[in-house]
Parts: sequence; structure tokens; C-alpha cells
Amino acid sequence: MKIINNLSLIALLAVAFLLGSCDKTKPYDVITAPPQAHFVGKEVQIYKADVNPTPVYNVVVGTTDVSNADRSVTYKVTPISAATPGTQYSIASGNTTGTVTIKAGEAVANIAVQADYASYTNGRKDTLMFTLAEPSVKPAGFLDTVYLILRGPCFEGDVTLTDLLGDYANTNENFGGAYGPYTTSISSVNQTSATTGDIVVENIYDYGWAGITFHLDWTDPANRTVTLDRQTDIASATTVTSNPAYSTYFVMVGPSPTAGPGTFSICNQTITLKIRVGLNDPTSTPLGWFSTPYTVNMAR
Repeated sequence: MKIINNLSLIALLAVAFLLGSCDKTKPYDVITAPPQAHFVGKEVQIYKADVNPTPVYNVVVGTTDVSNADRSVTYKVTPISAATPGTQYSIASGNTTGTVTIKAGEAVANIAVQADYASYTNGRKDTLMFTLAEPSVKPAGFLDTVYLILRGPCFEGDVTLTDLLGDYANTNENFGGAYGPYTTSISSVNQTSATTGDIVVENIYDYGWAGITFHLDWTDPANRTVTLDRQTDIASATTVTSNPAYSTYFVMVGPSPTAGPGTFSICNQTITLKIRVGLNDPTSTPLGWFSTPYTVNMAR
């Protein structure tokens, strides 16, 4: 215990000596961090070349301070895809390596990029990686890389099924008479190949029907189709007929032999469903089909 107490006393004396040695009349030295360059905005940025001529897109570079002199920042551009500088895109200050000047009194400068409109009218996408390099203002340890995605107008062959999820509050239908608008929804999607997938549509008919699965095919972007297989026990037959003879039967749905397949637009967020409605008995054996085709037009 005596040894511990002696050590503690020595430690306290050392602290007291250090505190007593501070001279408050002398100013502390100000430590100034060297300036650093970084990009401004999101790490992944999208340049949509959807009008002709295409507008200039600015990749913004900034610094961590403001100087009273002009400063140059060096950058490099690396195409991640097969984009060719001078063909799919051009950059005024250098297509592969260039510099931009951050003027005195300012903290940002722009790297101007311009895409070629004709290159992106058929769904093409390219990615350019921008990085900072020396000699120039030292790159910062944050936002020192930006990925710029070049793309054109919305292309019907560029389908991401999850973009179709959610409500379609402007749904209208015709089943021997017009009805709507009302709300349907897509509750789930499943990609089955590179250009096909399934969706489950809820609240068709707006009368408590179970979800119905449809098959989407955009193999030919100009001829996108929506089809379905026969599905039974969708709802009680009483939702479509008041005949008491069918009170124990169920609604079934299937492809329409006369109306053909439906279609969809990923760009407009619309879906047209063509359905044949019938009845099945409790063992799912088909009883018969209504002759009237059933069309559902879904829109956001």
C-alpha cells in the first residue's frame, strides 16, 4: 500500500508541474490542415441524355478551404464499360486525364461532360469513373471517386421488375361495362430470365379477389406481352354471379382466346391485363367460361 501511495503522489506532482508550467500569456500555435480536393455530390451520379442536343453535365470538384490564388485539380477518367472518348462522350478539359481550375476565392469547379445523344437512344448505358490525382491539390480521403452513369431516354427493353411494385391508383376495367378508377397493386415480382418475369397483382375486380400471377415478356421491346395461366379459387362465385346455383363455386381466371395477351410499359408505369373469367367447382374442375373478355388497365 505504501508503494502504491508513493507512486500516486509522484503522478499527482507530475501533473501539477505540467499544469503550472503553462503560460497563458503566450498564444498557442494554430495548426492548419493542408487543403484537400474532393468531389461534390453523390458517389454514383446519373447523366440522362434524353434530349437532343444533350445538355452539359457538371461533375463538381471542391476543396476543403478557400485560397486567394487559383489552384489546379487533376482528374482521371476511366470508362468502366465500352464507352469511347470522343464518340459516346466528350470532356472539355480532357477525355482521360485533365485539370480544372478552382479560382481564387472559390471552393468548387466543374468538369463539363457531354454525351452523344444518338449513342443512347436504344437503351445503352455506360459508366465513367472519375478519380483525383496528383500533382494538384492533394486528394482527400473522402469522395475521391465518382461514378457517372450515362444513359438515354427511358427504354422499354430496360426493365427492372422492382420498379413495378406498389399501388396503381388509376386502375380502370371493362367486364361488360366500365368500372373505375380504383386501386390495384403489385405485391411481388420474380425475375425468371433476362427478359421475362412474374408479377402478382392484388385487388383485381375490386371485390376481394385473391392475387393473380401474370407473366411479363420483354424479349422484343417493341412487343412486350403480359399473359397468365389458368388459376382457380380466386374468389367466391357470388362475386360475379347472383345465381344461387353457383354459391358453392369459385372464380377462375385464364388467358383470353379472343383478346390476346396484354402489354406493359416500364417507362409509363402502365399495365394492360387481358383475362378470361370462369367458374370452377370445389375440386377446381372448370365449370365454364364467360364469353365476355375482361380488360384491366393499371396506371399509377
